[in-house]
Amino acid sequence: MKIEHVAIWVNDIERMKTFYETFFNAKANGKYHNQDKEFESYFLTFEEGARVEIMRKTGVNKPQQEDRIGWAHMAVSLGSMESVNHMTARLQAAGYRLVNGPRVTGDGYYESVIEDPEGNLLELTV
Repeated sequence: MKIEHVAIWVNDIERMKTFYETFFNAKANGKYHNQDKEFESYFLTFEEGARVEIMRKTGVNKPQQEDRIGWAHMAVSLGSMESVNHMTARLQAAGYRLVNGPRVTGDGYYESVIEDPEGNLLELTV
């Protein structure tokens, strides 16, 4: 079995596309736009083949809650502790909020957690 992709609702689809292209070398397909449903999306493909679909639709606007049931974060493996440190510093310098780290967690992972442009948690790990 292989997970084909995960999807996330976003408010500013162009800003989110640019974020993942700029910092994580994602490649976006052409935008899909269904005018009748007021829906648009991009599939972002990463170097190792993982894909994330970012979607926007009129009416999808419920506020985020910190401790909600459902997806908690998306983890991105960067290959080394140095890469985690570098990407963390790069994202912070660009104005993105560091939630915690870099650090070794209780279960032995080296990680930092940062918010993307819309407050979704990204875990940067080895």
